[in-house]
Amino acid sequence: MSAPTVFVARLAGAGVFDPAGERIGKVRDVVTVPRQDASPRVVGLVVEDTSRQKVFLSIGRLLSIGGGQLIASAISDRRFRQRGGERLLLADVLGRQVRLRDGSGATLEDLSIAERGPGEWEVDELFLRKPKTGPFGKGPTALARWHEVEHEPGAEHDTEHLLASLEELPAADAASAMLDLPQQRMMEVAEDLSDDRLADILEEMHEDRQIQILNALEDDRAADVLDQMEPDDAADLIAHMPADRGETLLELMDPEEAEDVRMLLAFGADTAGGLMTTEPIILASDATVAEALALIRRHEVAPALAAAICVTLPPYEAPTGRFLGMVHFQRLLRYPPNERVGTLLDDQIEPVLSSTSAAEVTRQLAAYNLVSVPVVDPAGRLVGVVTIDDVLDHLLPEDWRAQEEAPRG
Repeated sequence: MSAPTVFVARLAGAGVFDPAGERIGKVRDVVTVPRQDASPRVVGLVVEDTSRQKVFLSIGRLLSIGGGQLIASAISDRRFRQRGGERLLLADVLGRQVRLRDGSGATLEDLSIAERGPGEWEVDELFLRKPKTGPFGKGPTALARWHEVEHEPGAEHDTEHLLASLEELPAADAASAMLDLPQQRMMEVAEDLSDDRLADILEEMHEDRQIQILNALEDDRAADVLDQMEPDDAADLIAHMPADRGETLLELMDPEEAEDVRMLLAFGADTAGGLMTTEPIILASDATVAEALALIRRHEVAPALAAAICVTLPPYEAPTGRFLGMVHFQRLLRYPPNERVGTLLDDQIEPVLSSTSAAEVTRQLAAYNLVSVPVVDPAGRLVGVVTIDDVLDHLLPEDWRAQEEAPRG
């Protein structure tokens, strides 16, 4: 089956619905960020909600496009604000004059976006209109790829190229590249990066640097970035802030994200509760192997979290109903798609209490060669998982990121 392809001009005004069929808004634009030697990456949509406010819909929350409508899991309740490195395809790109390789000019009348993987969209083909050759009718049309045309002849935009390079680098390398910039330049780049990319990069920096960058952002923007961070990383960062600043940002965050962060802040730093993340993959026992693998394949799921799924009784968001067990992805691969995950539980994996010491969690991960261990409360409800990268962060010296950030010479 070919990857879904959608023409952007046809998205304008398309209805956006939640999975239950309730209308939650309509599309106003498509948000992209540049990449080096590749078509721009689609990061989300601008949606006008039912209160006529323009908000951001992350592309990862888009469930389907078809029949002139979109299905999405949720949209933000904050006004959309365009970052310096972002381009709106309808407002900024359509209608732009471009130059083809043969030197002729054309107008970009439409373009398509295509899904290259789960939640991974990019600009695909450009629909171009050349100047008319006679007194009547329209000029001929042509199709081209993004890098087959010159979009702004003779213009070089250093910031756009820098942002494109940061989009392509692994988060840890992008963090190092940002820290090599002059102070003012680093802050300018932080302001222009998309919320999710800045969140990824901040997670790879020392707390002092994280706080320095967040303090330079307006409160609303800082809260947006914290929303995009893993809850445990956001909790660690807020814990290092002055109490009043941290509380201000928690109040501005998405209520569900803030609730997870507040829960993590209540645990001691040297306990399983203080180390865990609250967003594991959770399924019911009657879910199928096919459903489990589909969740694991989502691009936004970290590799350590994708290594296993947790099976619980309802509800299926932490804190869940009673924890039943875990299933590793390797075991999922050995069974047919219609097999129920409740029959595949690994009976050798025992959960730990949220009050369990970090040292005991480390011993359990090492003893059983685990990538993650489930964490439950005294009632046996799943509250999160501790992953191997959480433990490594805990075991390394507090200043290990600062050592990585030291000037190289």
